[in-house]
Amino acid sequence: MSDTRDTLFRYLALLQLIPRYPGRIATPVLKEKLAERGFHIDTRSLQRDLSQKLSSYFPLGCDDSEKPYRWYFDRDFQCHLPALDVPSALTLVLAEEYLKGLLPPVVVGQLSPHFTDARRLLDEMSSNGLSQWARKVRAIPNGKALIPAALNEMTWQIVSQALLEQKPVDVMYLSRTSKTEKHFTLHPQGLVSRHSVTYLLATVDDYDDIRQFAMHRIETAILSEATWRPSHGFDLDNYIAGGAFGYLQGKVPVTLVARVAPQVAWLLSETPLSVTQQLTPLPNSNWQQLEAEVPDDQQTLWWLMAMGANVTVLAPTAWRETLKTNAAQALAHYQRTSVSEEIS
Repeated sequence: MSDTRDTLFRYLALLQLIPRYPGRIATPVLKEKLAERGFHIDTRSLQRDLSQKLSSYFPLGCDDSEKPYRWYFDRDFQCHLPALDVPSALTLVLAEEYLKGLLPPVVVGQLSPHFTDARRLLDEMSSNGLSQWARKVRAIPNGKALIPAALNEMTWQIVSQALLEQKPVDVMYLSRTSKTEKHFTLHPQGLVSRHSVTYLLATVDDYDDIRQFAMHRIETAILSEATWRPSHGFDLDNYIAGGAFGYLQGKVPVTLVARVAPQVAWLLSETPLSVTQQLTPLPNSNWQQLEAEVPDDQQTLWWLMAMGANVTVLAPTAWRETLKTNAAQALAHYQRTSVSEEIS
């Protein structure tokens, strides 16, 4: 009985490790992950489990175009191991709404079976009102969100696999500056989704510096035969905090001093710019004075530009002058041309 139970648990663990198509997982990786879960089995027995036993009852596919073989579930396979519960279903429905505006369609699409199962579970619970959840929940971005850049499904799959398994990848990359395709061997170190674009962080060829590659500009990608080169000391959180995606202009924070309109003051009282923020009412006015220690980055400066006439920056002086120059240039442009001239 014990052997039968252990075999059953091994089968369950094995099925949980196999992704849906286009995801695939190699036999040696399955063997390694089973061992991590306490199931030690030789390669021949594992192959027999997959090809002769489990494939008879589950829609398993095998990519045998190269060795080692890679296994996957049919894309439309709807079984969950373990079964989805109500709290998880509610979370998934909300997550789908949020991710649709954040990630490329191909990435969200790979999660669609999970989202479909979540909605189906809730739809079956009409008696308690949960079936209305999906029709009453939405997630919208703060500000104008651009449509996520289109991303090749196989590119995403290969790059994700390379990052997970710590393998280099050979790519053809479309350079935005030169507008030409270039061949690189990349050593993936991380993935970052920022607004409508997903970036691969990687070292290139034999160089050690981390570079950013927009995933939608990777035209082709294949796992490389080169030796993996880890970036020793690289920490993703430290990399982001260092201003890699915030267009940091200075390493030292600055003190922002500005006068803000009532509606901006209300917004910042609920969602502050920083933990050091202070708002002080101005005498004989419904405006308030804002003081906050913020990063010396372009993102904060762009936010201030978007506030327009609702914010008057007093310090830093460099930011004040930049905003004044930008406003003067915009005004001059509108005064210089008429609507008919712009359209023609």
